[in-house]
Amino acid sequence: MSVQLYLDGVSRSFDGYKAINDLSFRIDKGEMRAVIGPNGAGKTTMMDIITGKTRPDVGKVMWNQNVDLTRVDEAGSARLGIGRKFQKPTVFETQTVEDNIALSLKENRSVWATLFHRRSAADTARIGELLDLVKLSHVRSRLAGGLSHGQKQWLEIGMLLAQDPELLLVDEPAAGMTDAETMRTAELLRGIAGKHTVVVVEHDMEFVRALGCKVTVLHQGHVLAEGSLDHVSANPEVIEVYLGR
Repeated sequence: MSVQLYLDGVSRSFDGYKAINDLSFRIDKGEMRAVIGPNGAGKTTMMDIITGKTRPDVGKVMWNQNVDLTRVDEAGSARLGIGRKFQKPTVFETQTVEDNIALSLKENRSVWATLFHRRSAADTARIGELLDLVKLSHVRSRLAGGLSHGQKQWLEIGMLLAQDPELLLVDEPAAGMTDAETMRTAELLRGIAGKHTVVVVEHDMEFVRALGCKVTVLHQGHVLAEGSLDHVSANPEVIEVYLGR
C-alpha cells in the first residue's frame, strides 16, 4: 500500500503549551484509522494541521508523498482531496435531503444553478448512489432540518462524499447517537474505507471496536501506542492515561 499521509516530527505550541509534540505517524491509501486519546491529547490540533487551518512550528506533513501540507491553506487542502467533518453536523436545514447532496457535488456551481438548473443524468445517478450509501433514500424529499441527529450526521457524510475526497477526517461521529445509530455509522464508515482513506477521531470505545481498524493513541501531542484496539487497550500506559483502571 502506498503512504497517503505522513506526519514527520510535527510540533505546535500555543502560549508555551505543546499541543503537538514531535508527532510522527503514517496513514496508507484506503486505510481506516481511529485516533483516540484523553482531552488535550492534540487530536483536534492534529486535524487542524493536516487541513491547513494551523501551521506547525516544525515538522513536515506529506500528502501522497510529494505535497507538503504545511505550505497549503484550508481551501488548498480541500482541492487536494482532503475532506473534514466536524463533530456538530452542518447541513442546509431549509433544503431537502436530496438538494443538500446536490449542493455538495464536486462541480463548481452556484447555489442558484444547482437548485434551479436541470441536473444531468450523471448528477441524478450520483445523488441516488450517495443517498443509498448513507441510507437516506427514503427521506430524500424531507427537509434536512427535520432529520434526527444521527440522520444529519449521515447526510453530512454524504455531502462530504459528494466532493469525492481522497481522505475523510471525521470528528466524533458517534457523539449524541443512539446505540443503533452508532453501529450503523460504523457500518457506513467501513463501507467507505478502501475507496477513500478514513481517519476517525473518537471517544466511544464500542464504536471504535465496531470500526475494526488500527488505532493510534495520542497523549500530550505524541503517539503513545498503536495497533489493534485489544493491543492498545492492554498497554499499561494507555490504561493509566486514558482508559482508567
